[in-house]
This record gives sequence, C-alpha cells and structure tokens, in this order.
Amino acid sequence: MQGQLGRLYDVEVEHDVRDYLVTDRNLLAALTAGNPGRSAEEKLIVVEGEGNLDVALYLDQGVLERLAAADPRHGISGANLADFWTVLEGVSHFHYLAWNAAFDKPVTLLELEMQAEVDKYVSTRMLLQSQPDATLGGPLLQRLFDDTALDPALAPEEVDRYQAASALAGRYCAGLESRYPAAALTPEMLRELRTFYRLPQTAKIGRIRSRGFA
Repeated sequence: MQGQLGRLYDVEVEHDVRDYLVTDRNLLAALTAGNPGRSAEEKLIVVEGEGNLDVALYLDQGVLERLAAADPRHGISGANLADFWTVLEGVSHFHYLAWNAAFDKPVTLLELEMQAEVDKYVSTRMLLQSQPDATLGGPLLQRLFDDTALDPALAPEEVDRYQAASALAGRYCAGLESRYPAAALTPEMLRELRTFYRLPQTAKIGRIRSRGFA
C-alpha cells in the first residue's frame, strides 16, 4: 500500500511503514500510557520532541489476518472493503506525515483525515478498474462518504473533524469523478492528484471549494 501511494503521488518516503508497525494491544497500551484514547483498529501514535518525531502505527492483528485471507488485490468486495480501508487509512496517515516531516512541513489532523479519504477513493477506484466484475454493494462514492457511521465514543471535537474531513474529501472526490469519469487514471487526473497532495491545508480547502469542484 505504501509503495502504491508513493507511485501514485510521485513522492518518496525513506521510512518503511512496516518498521513502525505495532499489532500487539499490550504494546499499544504501553505506548499510549497516560493518554490511551478510545479503542480502535487503527491508530497513528505521534510524539513530538526537539527536532524529531517518534511514530508508531497500530493496526489490529485480526484486521491484517482477515485482509491477508481475502486480499483485495485479488478480489475487492463489500466483504473486505472495511478492512482494506482501515489498513489503508493507517498507511496513508503514516506516509503523508513522513513525507511532510521530511520537509519540516506541519500537518494538521484534519489534513491527515482528508487525505486518507482521498487515498481510499483513488486506491479503490484503481482496484475496481483492474477488477471489472467486482462489486462493492453500491457506488464507490456512496459507500465511502454516505454509508459510514461514526464511532459513538468519539469526542465532540473529533466528530467535528471527521465530519469536516469527510465532507471536504467527498466534494473533492465527486469532482474528480465528474471531471475524470473514465475508469482509468488519466495523465490529467494524476497531475491533479499530485498537485493536491502537495498543497497545505488552506490551499487544499480552497481548491475543493473552487468552481472546478463545486
């Protein structure tokens, strides 16, 4: 997944997400002692120090095992879609954070969530392109942006952030689908995606709200 994101956006990250992967809940509890937060199947842990970031990506072992048994590269469907998106979200967060950190660029939580939703859309669209008989149980945009339910354990500020990220990313992806309806990712669509990836949060939001993605 990380390699695909790197190729998609034409960005290089020197850190391999597998070197930062945690699947043991006991280790997760130790890493988040004092600030455990809510229980989740995916969690990016970031501790900022003087001139450095300590990072770990927790992914639930059960999710990884189910995804290995039903690899979406060989058959994406409504059955493995949620697990695919869970893992991809974590990898997306890690990749985007690591790439920006290499340039000393700050990243907000809203940016991470918004970019992850775009990554889910584009990555799933690419799988559907290579698997013409695959079905998700509904249109991709609907499954990703309309058929979701937020965790009731989320704090109010987290709910606001997730809703804002979903609304912005949903508008952007709907614009992509309208502007580039062909299944294949055209050179023009790739240029758009790569430009968007490199924009800071304010410019991303401005681009989404522009007439081109209205």
